Amino acid sequence: MRKFFLLLIICLGTAHLGFSQKVYAVKYSSSADVKVFVSKYQSSADLIVYKARYGSEADDNEGVWFFTDYESSADKTIFFCDYESSADVTIYFSDYKSSAGWRDNAKKHFFY
Repeated sequence: MRKFFLLLIICLGTAHLGFSQKVYAVKYSSSADVKVFVSKYQSSADLIVYKARYGSEADDNEGVWFFTDYESSADKTIFFCDYESSADVTIYFSDYKSSAGWRDNAKKHFFY
């Protein structure tokens, strides 16, 4: 019984790790998991993104991203599109962590 509780605690404690938002920007759209377009306006974005300074800040699928130096360290690879029509998700970069989050939940699946 004691082993069961220990295993349960470990599983619950690490369950969020699969949905962290560590991203790596690739050079070619064909090698990206998700294509994003950066909007000038928050109102036209599907996702408001806050750039985290540390990887430990980026968890869940709530718009807090940490850009990794290596593709192998990232959970998702992204490509920055020049045109909104060729993107899967439109994002807006915010200076405030409290602003980060999804405006259009229908596109949330791209980052799972």
